[in-house]
Amino acid sequence: MFPSEATLNVTHTILPALLLFPIVTHSQAIPVRHTEGRSRGFVVLRDQAGRQIGYGQMSQEATGDRVEYHMVYHFRDGSLDEETAVFSQRGTFQLVSDRHIQRGPFFSTPLDLTAQANGQMTSRVIDKSGTAKDEVSHVDLEPGTAVDGMLSTLMANVDPAGPPFKLPMLSPTAKPRLFHFAISAAGHGTFRVAGVRMTAAIFRAHTELGGLTGIVAPLLGKQPKDFFAWVVEGDAPAVVRVIAQISEGSPLVDIQVAGATFPPLTRK
Repeated sequence: MFPSEATLNVTHTILPALLLFPIVTHSQAIPVRHTEGRSRGFVVLRDQAGRQIGYGQMSQEATGDRVEYHMVYHFRDGSLDEETAVFSQRGTFQLVSDRHIQRGPFFSTPLDLTAQANGQMTSRVIDKSGTAKDEVSHVDLEPGTAVDGMLSTLMANVDPAGPPFKLPMLSPTAKPRLFHFAISAAGHGTFRVAGVRMTAAIFRAHTELGGLTGIVAPLLGKQPKDFFAWVVEGDAPAVVRVIAQISEGSPLVDIQVAGATFPPLTRK
């Protein structure tokens, strides 16, 4: 998910002090605490006003240490966001490959990006004549670099009581680059399933773009918004809500597991 900067209160249980970003000094691959297997799930996409703007479904297959995760979001305006992420789970989670496609009016720029663990990036672009061509580039990836399709798995394997840390991420953009999420615990929130009140740990991820871009982006109002993940803890943890930008410059999308109800988003 491509995250942004504005202060966002996702629930009254997040104390103001937690909105101050902690000093995070280390980057790391996420250890495997819960082995992934076969699964399938459905989500509802909402805007910041709580209106439904689409729906999505995810499916996952695991063969030995290799996991293939497939996600597709369908928007009411006809837009599509589809991703297939392949990663390994041997001690830590490591990217193998990723294919991410975004198109339609919700997205300011179409995306068709294929990423490999060796850093080779292939972006399919359409020129002015309507001809598709592949642009190949290279990004130096750090061990443990993640893509959007890995985030739910990674956040379900993070200890909410652990210290803040940095997660290297590959941006889902036509010209991909490496950035970092500075991730820390941000309290707890409640939601309901069939009228039953449940609790989830909330993680907050602040985007560190790095270099000159990281200095200039906030000045131009282009600092990505923060990413939030709600994780139900236990022997089989699960991400039940994600609040994030899913493309560069897009509005926030509130992605909720189908059948659950959550408190509305409020902003300062």
